[in-house]
Amino acid sequence: MKEAYRLTRKDGAPGIDGVRAADYEANLEANLSDLLGRIKSGRYHAPPVRRAYIPKADGTQRPLGIATCTSNCTAIQTTLGIG
Repeated sequence: MKEAYRLTRKDGAPGIDGVRAADYEANLEANLSDLLGRIKSGRYHAPPVRRAYIPKADGTQRPLGIATCTSNCTAIQTTLGIG
């Protein structure tokens, strides 16, 4: 899980839970341990993605989904098969 967290972007906007990467990292060991425990026990469910809109050159807006820190870590761990 530490490797998955290391590979996540740390400069992004917070997800729907409002937690920034710096906040998550402040208690990293406990957060990753809790996340791994929830994954192994089947209690983990990815939270909803926060929706934001960014302007396009033609004046319309493009929807953008902003995931949470835990969701990003889980996705990377699953993709790389690490854990």
